[in-house]
Amino acid sequence: MIPFNAPPVTGSEADYMHSAMASGKLCGDGGFTRRVQQWFEQRCHVPKVLLTPSCTASLEMAALLINIQPGDEVIMPSYTFVSTANAFVLRGAKIIFVDVRPDTMNIDETLIEAAITEKTRAIVPVHYAGVACEMDVIMALADKYKLYVIEDAAQGVMSSWKGQSLGSIGHIGCFSFHETKNYTAGGEGGATLINDPTLIERAEVIREKGTNRSQFFRGQVDKYTWRDLGSSYLMSDLQAAYLWAQLENADLINQRRLALWQNYYDALSPLADQGRFTLPTLPADCQHNAHMFYLKLRDQEDRDHLITWLKEAEILSVFHYIPLHSSPAGLQFGEFSGEDCYTTVESERLVRLPMYYNLTDNQQKIVIGSLLSFFS
Repeated sequence: MIPFNAPPVTGSEADYMHSAMASGKLCGDGGFTRRVQQWFEQRCHVPKVLLTPSCTASLEMAALLINIQPGDEVIMPSYTFVSTANAFVLRGAKIIFVDVRPDTMNIDETLIEAAITEKTRAIVPVHYAGVACEMDVIMALADKYKLYVIEDAAQGVMSSWKGQSLGSIGHIGCFSFHETKNYTAGGEGGATLINDPTLIERAEVIREKGTNRSQFFRGQVDKYTWRDLGSSYLMSDLQAAYLWAQLENADLINQRRLALWQNYYDALSPLADQGRFTLPTLPADCQHNAHMFYLKLRDQEDRDHLITWLKEAEILSVFHYIPLHSSPAGLQFGEFSGEDCYTTVESERLVRLPMYYNLTDNQQKIVIGSLLSFFS
């Protein structure tokens, strides 16, 4: 069986995890945690990065940090993972879903302004497949209406928009290091990028159960106390050690994924030109990270037939999100702004192909061969 995904392995993970175990510092903010955070601060050019147990935790931190209150409204696409919405619903917010663009599956930036009301507090762009949303438009709207921008860049590590790292453009960015992502912290993990320096001190407090424990360990206060709302949002240093092995090879992993992505694109372009399916679109100002490769079939029936065909060849492919606005919780906690022109119909056409760092050339040839046979 060729899996849909396999966590990246570089070879140094076990050694670094043993080093973390020997250090006697397995909880959060150990040596590997600080090393990883500094790496992202330098690589993404942001003032503060804080590792978290997951991207879900990072999004929850962001909702706390911008003081989301019951009755507030938060704008986002419906085509996203449930954590994007849950983080704000937990604070009592109402989710306002906006349609996606059919070319990138990102939120349609031209529809956001019509969804803004006096209750709107934040816009949450989701960089689907590591392809950037139109951040210039989104940031201009945020400035015009005095809104926060929380980037859900779970899939966007090592991607950029006009040369600026995804996650570093809005007021706060959220990364994922789940095992399905390009880089993993041993299965789970996340990071919160604090791009507004005025939010850093409170972000540290929220992450440390609402205490000023971080200041205490830096010698800035003689004792730490409960200061604010918060929770336990620290990644263990054991996970950070696994992640550090990945980051040492970040460019190698990125280049390999981009090569695999291009192999798919080149091999399948002739069939796409014949109108058999649609290939991913990359905006001119976006440098993507080859997080995924997907096809859009004619309709859901065609997509399901292809998934079955590949499964019979022992190749696992998957479709992606069921739009949140059509789910029971989405109907309860949110509403769709405007018309659902593309979110549902485009999501029903999309199928994701196997894509991961350790996918071999031979395995990819088998996948491509099976695809060519299906469409013949």
